[in-house]
Amino acid sequence: MASLEVVRSELADAHKDTRLNLQAVLEGGSLTPEQRWGVAVGSAFAARNERLKEAMINEAKKALANAEPVIEDARAAASLMGMNNVYYRFRHMIGKESYSTKRPGLRMNRLAQVLTSKVDFELVCLAISAINGCEMCVQSHEKVVLEGGLSEDQVHDAVRIASVIHAAAVGLES
Repeated sequence: MASLEVVRSELADAHKDTRLNLQAVLEGGSLTPEQRWGVAVGSAFAARNERLKEAMINEAKKALANAEPVIEDARAAASLMGMNNVYYRFRHMIGKESYSTKRPGLRMNRLAQVLTSKVDFELVCLAISAINGCEMCVQSHEKVVLEGGLSEDQVHDAVRIASVIHAAAVGLES
């Protein structure tokens, strides 16, 4: 069972900044523990590194009294954004009005059936969309979370976590 400390120790000296940042972004900040670990776990799923994913899940279970709904929402968000980010990034990149008017026809019911809170789920989706590089999705989710009562500081902290989780996955694979 991988722990965060084990994963951090596996990062080579070339990744010292990532090793330090991985600890720092997961401590304190403007996010609730559920938001912080939802973003961390969702980002680890999106980064597709098995050791990192296992470590984030284990840390979430230690940090949260009721971690399972947070983990399951993070898993669902990673899957949905894996689909949506590709689709909407294509529509944005191609830049043709004809594609923008087509019905996506992609099921996204899980967006309305969250186990935690809608705004927390959207925050995780935003962080994953940042990892996946979908401008349209990042903008859409940012609007929803701000309208849902979160602050720009919370958005900023979520994206910081996502960026460091992604960097850690790159470091573990290199």
